[in-house]
Amino acid sequence: MTARQQPKNLWISRWGFILAATGSAVGLGNIWKFPYITGEYGGGAFVLVYLACILAVGVPVMMAEIAFGRRGRGSPIEAIANLAREAGASPLWKVFGWMAMLAGFMILSFYVVVAGWSFSYLWKMASGSLSGHGVAELGGIFEAGNANPWALGGWATLVTVVTMLIVGRGVQEGVEKSVRWMMPGMVIMLLIMIGYALTSGNFSAGFHFLFDFDVSRLSSEGVLAALGHAFFTLSLASGAILTYGSYLPSGTSIARTTFTVAIADTLVALMAGLAIFPIIFANGMDPSSGPGLIFMSLPVAFNQMPFGQLFGVLFFAMLSIAALTSAISMIEATVAWLSENHNMSRTKASWLAGSVLWLVAMFAMLSFNLGADWTLAGKHFFDWLDYLTSRWMMPIGGIAMALLAGFVFKSSMLRDELDLSEGGYRIWLFMIRYVSPICIVAIFIDALGVAALSLEDWPYFLGAIVLACGAGETLSPRLRGPRVA
Repeated sequence: MTARQQPKNLWISRWGFILAATGSAVGLGNIWKFPYITGEYGGGAFVLVYLACILAVGVPVMMAEIAFGRRGRGSPIEAIANLAREAGASPLWKVFGWMAMLAGFMILSFYVVVAGWSFSYLWKMASGSLSGHGVAELGGIFEAGNANPWALGGWATLVTVVTMLIVGRGVQEGVEKSVRWMMPGMVIMLLIMIGYALTSGNFSAGFHFLFDFDVSRLSSEGVLAALGHAFFTLSLASGAILTYGSYLPSGTSIARTTFTVAIADTLVALMAGLAIFPIIFANGMDPSSGPGLIFMSLPVAFNQMPFGQLFGVLFFAMLSIAALTSAISMIEATVAWLSENHNMSRTKASWLAGSVLWLVAMFAMLSFNLGADWTLAGKHFFDWLDYLTSRWMMPIGGIAMALLAGFVFKSSMLRDELDLSEGGYRIWLFMIRYVSPICIVAIFIDALGVAALSLEDWPYFLGAIVLACGAGETLSPRLRGPRVA
């Protein structure tokens, strides 16, 4: 496939891509983690820092990945290989395409287990089996579900099968049509829950928890939390956005589309906070209880509310949709690669990828029960999947994407694809060359925990990275590697 060849699959409309990319970004972390860290680190002050981090890291790198996908027209591996060929750069750069695709697959291998929790609680809430229990009893129900490999594996299998059924139908008939009802449906459920919180929950306490502008609670730890969430929430360096970008029609504004996805992702996360935290505060519960907030505290709150079972079903349906839209995006790169490079139909590629995914997911599932004693260096298989992807593969992949966009691929290639004004392109190029790599390196160091820099140390660290990026600009012809015919 040449770098400018049109693919067989294209989104029907720009909104199809926006809904799919937003679905990829909006996952289980948005429903709980972002609202909580917002309240923990300064409310409105944290939101402003987070938006700055989205502009510094999320938007520039996401624009680059979409441009890579649309210009390269293929899976992450093929797209980067096509662009390296067009730029006369080393074909070895495609290793980062492999890394992105593998990272997405590995994340999904343990994500389907977590998504299975959402599906199981949707059934439990609808059937009434969560009624009449306190937090301690619900904690026992949660642990018993994880301890039962047949139950936990069964729900993970259901998530895998539903994901493959959707992906196997193709980009337009499967992915785009599904997100066209799932994403609006999730927003409608959120609005219904916010409406309920306005009248029946402690909406004022939840609102102040999220939006009070308290700079005194904003620490360097909070800034790093905002930076890390801004990077991970948009599904960057996992193959999803790059693959989705390969289906984007020519002429669609990448910049406008990227900003729309980033804003939608943030709004959904804040709406989730406005729906959840008023209920938590109205029932005198702790908003910092992690996964326990969703699977133990919230069911108790729903049990105490009028029409609580109905709203509980709405909440877990919304959570299941968020999990499913993310799962769809994470497997798409693998399915695209199999169908493009091995002469497979979408259906066959989907079920082959799904079969391998299911097998790996079952090993991850066993970490909670039969394989609880199977550890390596103190980590279970589930933990290793999470550790390798979030601490190593995604940050390294993000740095590589910034290097490719800023120093390796020809400026003329990306300028044509991004179709920005001269001033807009210069701003983007500055961000992708200097600001984004600095921020991602900071995320990498923080995630590994190898350096605990104080506030006084950060200017020196950032200055060193700026000098390194400046040297990179001087050495960019060497970064491109040997020219190929």
